[in-house]
Amino acid sequence: MRLFLLAIVLAASAPAHALAPACNAGTVFEDRDGDGLRGPGDTPLAGVLVSDGRRLVRTDDAGRWALPLDSDHTVFVVKPAGFAFPAGADGLPVFWRHVQRGPGPALRFGGIAPAAPACRDFALRRAESPAGAPLRVLVFGDPQPKTGKDVGYYERDIVAPLVAAAGGQRAADLGLTLGDVVSDDLALYPAMNRITARLRTPWLHVAGNHDLDFDAATDEDSLRTFRRHFGPDTFAWEEPQASFIVLDDVIWRPGQSPAYIGGLRESQFEFLAAYLATLPKDRRLVLAAHIPFFDEPGKETFRRADRERLFALLKPFRKVLLLTAHGHVQRHHRHGPADGWQGAEPLHEYNVGAACGGYWSGPKDAAGIPDSRMSDGTPNGYATAEFTAAGDYSLRWHVAGGGDAAMHLHAPKVLRRGAYPAAGVYANVYMAEADTRVEYRVAGGEWRPMQRVAEPDPALRRENLLDDAADTLRAYDRLPEAEAPTHLWRGKLPTDLAEGEHRIEVRAFDRWRGEVTAETNYRLETRAN
Repeated sequence: MRLFLLAIVLAASAPAHALAPACNAGTVFEDRDGDGLRGPGDTPLAGVLVSDGRRLVRTDDAGRWALPLDSDHTVFVVKPAGFAFPAGADGLPVFWRHVQRGPGPALRFGGIAPAAPACRDFALRRAESPAGAPLRVLVFGDPQPKTGKDVGYYERDIVAPLVAAAGGQRAADLGLTLGDVVSDDLALYPAMNRITARLRTPWLHVAGNHDLDFDAATDEDSLRTFRRHFGPDTFAWEEPQASFIVLDDVIWRPGQSPAYIGGLRESQFEFLAAYLATLPKDRRLVLAAHIPFFDEPGKETFRRADRERLFALLKPFRKVLLLTAHGHVQRHHRHGPADGWQGAEPLHEYNVGAACGGYWSGPKDAAGIPDSRMSDGTPNGYATAEFTAAGDYSLRWHVAGGGDAAMHLHAPKVLRRGAYPAAGVYANVYMAEADTRVEYRVAGGEWRPMQRVAEPDPALRRENLLDDAADTLRAYDRLPEAEAPTHLWRGKLPTDLAEGEHRIEVRAFDRWRGEVTAETNYRLETRAN
């Protein structure tokens, strides 16, 4: 009750012209009949967290909350574990509302329309899940359609196979899109929401650098259209197995070069400090953002001072996972002292590959969907993360279209028998890290270690060369130029075996899946000269 009265006092201290007839208060209740409206049979929920993106209050015994009405913002409820929000007409969970008292800046894609803030109730329903069951989360990095045609690729290549596999049920317990929901054309948001809603999964959205209102004059106004469609750009969401914190980490700097950089705003640090103070230190935390928290080689891509301040807040927590996207590659980063992380163990960041891969580029397959592999050679797709009741997690990359490959191989088709053994087999192991054990054998011989190499993926390099040599365009957009991945291994191929076909087998020991395998063949031929 004290928190409720304090919030009312703070609201009353706002300028008089900002108050009447506005209201920045309401209730949170258990929606027992499922109609989304507070009725006689519904019960108030006490102790639920409500925030304006800066401050945090808990509902009182009557389920009431109130926040100061001192600026335009988005109010949201931190979903408590064991509950679910109803879905709106767009299929997204209804857990927020805007406080926008006057017209904002004129923006190409509309921004947020003014509306008198009204008292608002938020409905929650009890979520039914088996005790101790793991939480399965779908993670999409950068769907990034440029056009309606690209939206169709997203539907057919990513969403439709998941819908089919779910067989009419929800595809996962929770979904995350890690930014760049679209590629600059924010008018595509409704179509993307309609398609993602087919997964029948509560879905949360991170803001990316291609989700900005580029005609906004300030960083504060740069996500108005994004917020109109998806709600707050920074918020928390709780499940029994983990707490999720979604962060907008794109700082828009119009007129500067570069025009954006990774970082956090002061209000976000205030929210983080307040929210983290409510959590036990052994709670599993998952931070979802767009721009990686690590820097790209040779330049500051995330403001170091912001990273160190964030890591200081996270240091007391023993179970933290960072999920980011943006790079259109697959990689893992283990933060340590060089990054400003002072925790007892390295802090794991999974930089998730892109749903659109190489921006929906490259030659099309028989179904008319572009190849779209990424610059590190990884096929486009999505990730899954699974969290146990104890807070442990496992990660997996899924190739778009329903494929289950964990790697691909590249090897010559034919070599001269007896030639100097200079040619090799390459294994691009999508989820591998530097310490992953990768081995190969030829013709059923002994398993031998492969060497991790910093070279472009040869399978993608071959496509680049075919594009160079083509007299006509092979696709609407060519695949990206091959760059050295962090997960490529090489092994020399022997030429002293018998003439004929020989099988190459590769096995890698994935941190979460265990042994994964792939195989191919090459042929040895004899030539006199």
